[in-house]
Amino acid sequence: MVLKGQRKSVDLFLFVRKTENMNGIENILKAASFAAKKHKGQKRKGDDGEPYINHPVEVANLVVNVGGVTDPEIITAALLHDTVEDVGVTFEEIAEQFGETVAGYVRELTDDKSLPKAERKQKQVEKAPHLTQAAKQIKLGDKISNIRDVTDNPPDGWDLQRRREYVDWGEKVVAGLRGANAELEKVFDETVAEARSKLALAAKQS
Repeated sequence: MVLKGQRKSVDLFLFVRKTENMNGIENILKAASFAAKKHKGQKRKGDDGEPYINHPVEVANLVVNVGGVTDPEIITAALLHDTVEDVGVTFEEIAEQFGETVAGYVRELTDDKSLPKAERKQKQVEKAPHLTQAAKQIKLGDKISNIRDVTDNPPDGWDLQRRREYVDWGEKVVAGLRGANAELEKVFDETVAEARSKLALAAKQS
């Protein structure tokens, strides 16, 4: 379980040790290194300029230590889930280095950046029920991580209304993910409740 105040303290070995084959462990560590190199220099949008790699590592941590996932291909895909969309890695490159199954999960989780942002967001809502269970679990971890950041360390210029709208949209996406992983869904619901409480308090104080 991820403890309050410790979400950024992620130990790769906490989930590496849960895999049962050396090839799986090797691929997880290889994926962590690959993602770190590809996301090098990229920052999260919050004011603190957090290194972007913390996000996919947190998603992998949530998938394993909250969701109980031990499949190394799912963990590997969690670490790589933003590499195509954000830093120009190709699906072919992922397939070559990590296998077709991992590349398939990453493909499910990758938005078409050629589309307008509003359309991309709507497509996430529409696609969510049709994702594989593996991709749904990664998406749940992704939404938990993102809502935490929007609540506690929002992008520059995001007012309270925009942050509330992001939480609302996240709930619409997760509605299509229900049934994939009860523990991740529980933490998502807790994260949304905490976000709404914090944003309501901030509105009163403004």
